[in-house]
Amino acid sequence: MARIELDLAHSYKPHPQQDQDYALLPLKMAFEDGGAYALLGPSGCGKTTMLNIMSGLLVPSHGTVTFDGRDVSRASPQERNIAQVFQFPVIYDTMTVAENLAFPLKNRKVPEAQIRQRVGQIAEMLEMSGQLNQRAAGLSADAKQKISLGRGLVRSDVAAVLFDEPLTVIDPHLKWQLRRKLKQIHHELKLTLIYVTHDQVEALTFADQVVVMTRGRAVQVGSADALFERPQHVFVGHFIGSPGMNFLPALVEGAHLSVAGCRLQWPVPRALPTGALQMGIRPEYLALAVPEQAGALPCTVVQVQDIGTYLMLTARVGEHALKVRLSPETRLPSVGDAIWLQVLGEHTCVYQNEELLA
Repeated sequence: MARIELDLAHSYKPHPQQDQDYALLPLKMAFEDGGAYALLGPSGCGKTTMLNIMSGLLVPSHGTVTFDGRDVSRASPQERNIAQVFQFPVIYDTMTVAENLAFPLKNRKVPEAQIRQRVGQIAEMLEMSGQLNQRAAGLSADAKQKISLGRGLVRSDVAAVLFDEPLTVIDPHLKWQLRRKLKQIHHELKLTLIYVTHDQVEALTFADQVVVMTRGRAVQVGSADALFERPQHVFVGHFIGSPGMNFLPALVEGAHLSVAGCRLQWPVPRALPTGALQMGIRPEYLALAVPEQAGALPCTVVQVQDIGTYLMLTARVGEHALKVRLSPETRLPSVGDAIWLQVLGEHTCVYQNEELLA
C-alpha cells in the first residue's frame, strides 16, 4: 500500500490556453495509505482521467504523481504495483472462478498454499465459495463482475486498488449488497481503495473521504457529513442530496440583508460582506414559520407530494422555487396558499462567487 500524492494538471490538447482546454485543472491532493476514497461527479468532470493518471494508464501533461515520495509519473501500472477494476468484467471465461481469482497470484509465483488460502478468503468475502469450481463462461454478468472485484482485491501487496464505476452492470439489489461488502472488505484488508462513480449513494456508502469534482476541478474533499452540512462550493450543494440544496440570491447593503427581494434579519446577528451573495439551505432544514418571523420569507405553495416516509412541498418566492422536506404528520397547506418559510438559521450556508463563506 502507498500514500499517493498528485501535483498536476492534464490536457488532451498539445497547447492548452484556457481552462476549457484542460481535462484536469491544476490540483494538489493526497490519498493516505489504507484510506477508502471516492471520486464523485458527473460524466466528463475528470474523475476517470485522474484515476488513469494514478494507475499509469495515462501520463499527466503537467506535474507529477508520487507513491510514498517516489516519482512514478512515467512508471507503468506494473511498476506502480496497481490493481484496477473496470466498468465491465475483465476475466477469462475458459477458467473457473478459483483459477480467475488465483491468476494474479500465480503470475507473481506466490506459493500454492498461500494462493489457496487467499483465494478462499476473497471468495468467502464475495460470497462465491460455492462457485469456485464453476467455469466463468456460464455465470451471470453480476457474478462475472464479482470475479473482477475479487481479482483486484486478491493481492495483498498492491499499492492501491482502483475501481472505475465497477457496479454499473450489477443488478440494483446486488449493487447495494456489494457496496456494503466492499466497505467491510476495506476494514478487514486495510487496502488503499479509490473508487470512481457518478452515484452519490455509492460514493457516500463506500468511502470515508469523497472527492467531489466538476469541470476538471476537485471542489471539495470530505466526509459524507461535511459534504451535506457544509458544502464548500455551490456545485456540491446542488449535487449532494436528493433533492439538492436550495439557493436564493441575497444582497448585503450595510446592516441590511435582502433575500429574493425581501429584507430579512438573522435570528442571531451575523457579519457578512457587502454585495451580492447566495443563501443555501437544505430542504431538510427549511421549516414552516409564522408570518413576519425573523429570518422567514413569504412564499406560495405550488406542489405537495407524499413520498411515503416524508412529504415534499414546493413553494415559490418570486422567480425561485424552494423544496421543503416535511414529516408525514405535518398539517400541510394547499396548492396556492400563502405560507412563510424559515430560511435563515444555523444550517443556512452563505456563498460568494460560488465559494462558502466562513
